[in-house]
Amino acid sequence: MFSLLSVFMLGVAAAAAIEYSPIYHAPAAIVKPILKTVEVEAPAHYQFSYAVHDDHTGDVKSQTESRKGDQVQGQYTLIDADGYLRTVDYTSDAHNGFNAVVRREPLGHKVVKAAKLVAPLPIAYAAPKLPLGLYH
Repeated sequence: MFSLLSVFMLGVAAAAAIEYSPIYHAPAAIVKPILKTVEVEAPAHYQFSYAVHDDHTGDVKSQTESRKGDQVQGQYTLIDADGYLRTVDYTSDAHNGFNAVVRREPLGHKVVKAAKLVAPLPIAYAAPKLPLGLYH
């Protein structure tokens, strides 16, 4: 009886020692204050232009744009499907916002529409026939 009681007490003491043992904590990280860096940028200045003229697809368009500080000027053109040339002249600045002037001029000919593509009919596949002796 003495040995059973001593084993029980020893187990309780071990559990208490585990439960109340100090828990290891990693040292607190050294926190450095975060400084916000403000970069001063120069006003934007750029110019670009591009043009596309694809006789195969009928894709004809162009664009030019320039910017000096907060003032933007540009123009783009494209041929609408009804055969008109659309020209858009636009400006944008902090005081007036975005403004556009749209002009449409007939070209004298209609744009040729692409032929309608017809998808082929789906092909039905039959499941392969397996010899009966393999799975029975």
